[in-house]
Formats: sequence, structure tokens, C-alpha cells
Amino acid sequence: MPEKPVSSTEISRRDAFKVAGTAGAIAAARPLQGAPAIQKVRAASDQVQFGMIGTGSRGSYLLKHLKGIDTGRCIALCDINQDHLDKGAETIGTNPTKYKDYRELLGRKDVEAVIIATPLFVHFPVTRDSLQAGKHTFCEKSLVFKPEELHALRALSNERPKQIMQVGLQRRYSRFYQAVKDMIDKGALGEVTNMYAQWNRNPGWTMKPGGRDNMNNWRLFKDMSGGLAAELASHQVDVADWMFGSRPESVVAVGGHEFIFDGRDIADNVQLIFRYPKGKKLVATYISTNSHVPMFGGTRTEFGEIIMGTEGAVEITVGDDTHPAMAVFYPEPPRPEVTHAAGKEKKWSAGATMVSVGAQKGMPVLLAKDELSPNDSFLESELKHGRRLLYSKGIMAPEEGRNPVDLELEGFFNSVRTGTRPKADLEVGLSDSTAVMLSNIALEEDRKVLFTEMDKMGLGNKT
Repeated sequence: MPEKPVSSTEISRRDAFKVAGTAGAIAAARPLQGAPAIQKVRAASDQVQFGMIGTGSRGSYLLKHLKGIDTGRCIALCDINQDHLDKGAETIGTNPTKYKDYRELLGRKDVEAVIIATPLFVHFPVTRDSLQAGKHTFCEKSLVFKPEELHALRALSNERPKQIMQVGLQRRYSRFYQAVKDMIDKGALGEVTNMYAQWNRNPGWTMKPGGRDNMNNWRLFKDMSGGLAAELASHQVDVADWMFGSRPESVVAVGGHEFIFDGRDIADNVQLIFRYPKGKKLVATYISTNSHVPMFGGTRTEFGEIIMGTEGAVEITVGDDTHPAMAVFYPEPPRPEVTHAAGKEKKWSAGATMVSVGAQKGMPVLLAKDELSPNDSFLESELKHGRRLLYSKGIMAPEEGRNPVDLELEGFFNSVRTGTRPKADLEVGLSDSTAVMLSNIALEEDRKVLFTEMDKMGLGNKT
């Protein structure tokens, strides 16, 4: 990606004609603005009849997205807060039955699937009861809160292999993240050895009136929340697991409750280092005093990841309802060579001579729709060439097309209907929860924590 926007004078006359032609072709290929969209109305018998438990901030966000997905139909909602419940019903607009007791919702035979967006500390009991009621279950991350819950949920879910169990880690459904994973698998980054991640805010969560008595503050108290590790780091540890193709071996942490004194007892900053097999590492930071992101030319704030290999690096961040996803590839610069006196043998130089290497120039990561194919029609080929030209000039950037949240929810309903395994399945969720719990132990006990320790944690505790 160029460091600054390219002015019109920097585009050649030939390029300008290509840009103009592409713009015209794109416009011609799109439906007229204001023309009625042709939508296939899905038969009610094809729709997954689902209920949602937890309609607070995250639940309401999911309902906004679920409203546009026709493979599922919301027929029931549950929340202990009447305002949240009413808002959720208004958002989804399907006249769902409203419940205060989630067990009544689970007792309905016509509810095939359940989406859980409750506070973390009740994820396990609600998920357990949902599975025991025979429901396909989607639970937001972090999947479980305590070690004993991890072992119990694995055993319960494995006893019910025909029931879908999916966790809300939407980056697995992002086309950009999938494209980068494909690049890694094909060797485009060389050997991937390190990853940097951050999700920094200023100030992040703030204490609402009422303190502990206000359930909207649940994220700020250790007996209900996994703090920054659960709410933020969980997403990025999952990315590292996926890109490295393995699970962590150990974690160390520094940080604490040092800057925000409003009654919370969770840490307001934490820095984590995860060690993976073969020496691979994830270095991650989560602070509440500054939101700057040293990526993407300063165009984004708060969160993003850098995936680094011997042949290149990728800066990447997921999109949301306002900001598009971004993924930029930086190939490693050519290494300067030195010639021996004999003039025959060449070796890569090292040390201070490397300062002579020029700065890297980023290139947008291309999605499948922009990859050239011998089967492309003339128009398709011209559109792709034109878009790629616009990308190279910094005039346009590749777009995912759909929010990964939509894709993960649609994927859940598809798994329910077809029995296919979700991309973010039970073991993905449990691995992620393990990382969250052990990160907090590393922070609290100020020590290196091995992931094998989870094998024995919580086994004597009842759930």
C-alpha cells in the first residue's frame, strides 16, 4: 500500500484510460441504483428456527446481523433485563417469544438451535443445558471460564457428535484472513516465525453507575470476566494458532491494574508472549492508555496483527460495520550480496551493511475475485486487471464484500442443516479458552505457565 495517496498527475495517460474503462465496466456490471433487489425468499421449512440467550450489547449486535440472514429465523429470545429483551425483539423484527428464564426457551421443541451471548461467567452452564436439551449451539467467545468447565464441555459435546458446537471467533470466516492463511500454506511468506498483535484502547471499558450491582459492568470484575485476555486477546491468539498451525506451549505475562481506578479489579493493561512449537512466538499487547496502531500507515486505530515470515510479512485487521478489513503484504527486500576475491562465490551480507536495503513497499492482499484465471471472460479479465491497477495506485483497496460476523452466523446455520464441521468448532474454542485462562494465571502468579498444566487443572472440581 502506498505511503500516501497517489495524485492524478502521477497516473499515466494510458493508466487513466484503463481506470476510466474499468469504472465504466464496474458501473455497467452493477444493478442500477434504486432498482429493486431480487431476493430469493427462502421457504420456512429450510430456515433454522433459533433462539438467542443474552440480548445485551453483543446479543443486540448479533441480532442486527441475523436480521439479514435468511437461513435462520429467530422465534425466541431470553434476557433477565427487560429493556435488553425488548430491544432485541425490536431489532430482529420476527415477533419472537420473550423469556426471562432461559430454561423455558430450551424447553421448546421447535427451537432447533441456540445462540448464546451472555456474560462469560455463565457461558458454560447455559451451553451445557443447551446441549443437554438437544440443541445445536453457538456460543460467543471465550467459550468457557474455568478449567473444570473446559473438561466437562469437551466430554459433553463429544458425547453428542451430531449436535453442532460453534464458538464466535469470526476471523476464521474472514476472506482476508483465509487468503493470508492460503499464502502461508503456499509458502509466500517463507517460514512464518513470529506474530505481533495489539488491541489497545483509550480508555476502553468504563465503569457505569452502580458498580458491581450493575450487570453491564460484568467485564470489569474477575469473578465474572476474563478481562482483556478473554475479551480482546482471545481473537488474536486464535489467529496465531491458525496461522502457525499449532497450539501454544507456554505463556508469560506482565501488566496489572495500574492506571484506571474506578472500582474494577481486572488488569487495565497486559503484555503477553506465547511460545509455540519450533520457537514460533506471538507477542501481544493490550493497554488502556493509547489506541495508536503502528500499521496501515496510521489509517486505523486500536487493533491489528502482523504475521512475519522469512520471505515477507502481512499487516492485517478485521473489518466491522464501519471500517473495511485490510490486509497488506510486504515482501522481504532482497539481501545485498558480497563477492569473494575469487569473484565466483557469493554470500548474503549481514550486519550493518543491511541498512543499504531500501524500504519495503506494501501490496494489497488479493481475494479470489481478483485472481486472474484462464477461464475468465473478456469482461471479467478487464475488470480484474482494472481493479488490480487501481489497487496498485492506492485509488481502491480490495473489499471482503461481507462482514465475517454474517459469514460465521450463516456458517452456523449451514452446519446445522448439513452436519458440516464449523471452522470455529469445539476444539478451536477450547484451545482459545485455555490460552485465556493460562494468560491470566501467568499475570496473577508472575511466572511462565505451560499449556500442559491445563491437563490436570480443575479435574477434581464439580461443574
